[in-house]
Amino acid sequence: MSLLRTPFYLARFLLQSILLALGQIWMNKTRSVLTTTGIVIGVAAVTAVIAALTGLRSNILGEFEALGTNKLYIIPYRPDTGRFQHASGRTLRFTPDQFDGLVEHCPSVAGFTLLADAADKVIRGDRSIDGARITGIQPAWHEIENRTVTLGRPFSLLDEQRAAYVCLINPETRDQLRLDRDCNGQSIYIGNRRFLIVGVVEPAVQSALFLNQGEGAEVFVPFRTHWNVWQSRLIAIAASQSPDVSDDARAEVRFFLRQTRELKPDDPDTFRIEVIEQYLRQFDRVAATITMVAGAIVGVSLLVGGVGIMNIMLVSVSERTREIGLRKAVGARPAAILFQFLIEAVTLCSLGGLLGIAGGWALTLLMAVLPGAQLDKAYIPLWAIAVAFGFSALVGVFFGMFPAFKAAGLDPIEALRHE
Repeated sequence: MSLLRTPFYLARFLLQSILLALGQIWMNKTRSVLTTTGIVIGVAAVTAVIAALTGLRSNILGEFEALGTNKLYIIPYRPDTGRFQHASGRTLRFTPDQFDGLVEHCPSVAGFTLLADAADKVIRGDRSIDGARITGIQPAWHEIENRTVTLGRPFSLLDEQRAAYVCLINPETRDQLRLDRDCNGQSIYIGNRRFLIVGVVEPAVQSALFLNQGEGAEVFVPFRTHWNVWQSRLIAIAASQSPDVSDDARAEVRFFLRQTRELKPDDPDTFRIEVIEQYLRQFDRVAATITMVAGAIVGVSLLVGGVGIMNIMLVSVSERTREIGLRKAVGARPAAILFQFLIEAVTLCSLGGLLGIAGGWALTLLMAVLPGAQLDKAYIPLWAIAVAFGFSALVGVFFGMFPAFKAAGLDPIEALRHE
């Protein structure tokens, strides 16, 4: 029966100890607040930093998801070593035939589009746009870039094969040229060539990371038409089957292009393959580093706060020496005295941790409403709250141990004589 009652006695003793500790803290409010200031500041700082990083990651992840986290950007590149380190841009540039059969030979690739850009004058009657962006695309571009045709139709395979003089425009181009809202069937001139409008493409998602994404007038023509007219440098955008196989898709595309570009085994790559997923991983590593640095700074703050806790607990032991002697005289065990002072130190630190979490939450709310901060999604994750609170309690245990041992080791007779 006594074994069954033991947990009850322990729980009652713990509750009494916490209430006694809160009473002591309340009796010395000013001293307690000043003592826990370091812990409050440290916990508030680390939770605010974690909230900012969490919000920033949510924003960046949203930006990348809008662009497509399974994309691979393939561009020509001059290596720093090897026989191509001094090669001309014409030698290194891609040609369309180098991508023939890419999807068939790369099972992790869902599709790809060749892409070429140029700038030219676009004219409609007495209206014109200087330096409009003219982009050559293939039919798969719409799915890869997630930009659909809202009016009209996309390019057909026949448009691509015949290098037809047809085009798609974005709403910005339509508005600047003062075309009809449904402008399908109307013509524009790009340079001195007449193109038939077959559709309107939805605007690109505006991104804080890529400020020029989809800004200004855009005109899209079939890739083969663009290649025949402007002969500008081409790149490719591929999409992996899923973000999880982006690394596999990258390796497959690299092997395929090394074959089609006839690179020898000791030749460095003459192209680069950039995977959006890798930038997310890089950001996670940077965020982890920042969190570690912030944790180290907070650790110093908590160390200072812990020294203050130890100091105030030693003062408390000195002030309550007669009380300790009296309790021992009536039968209190040293373990009970030690436990009492240890709980008081942990309670003091835990209260500081709670105040710090509240301060971090207030800072998080402030960050979320700051204009231009891009931290509207900032929040404190539950694990950060648990870690901050748990670490504060550990500081109380560590720095409260010495004063607690000192209180438990007092001689009751000497303690009662203490003035």
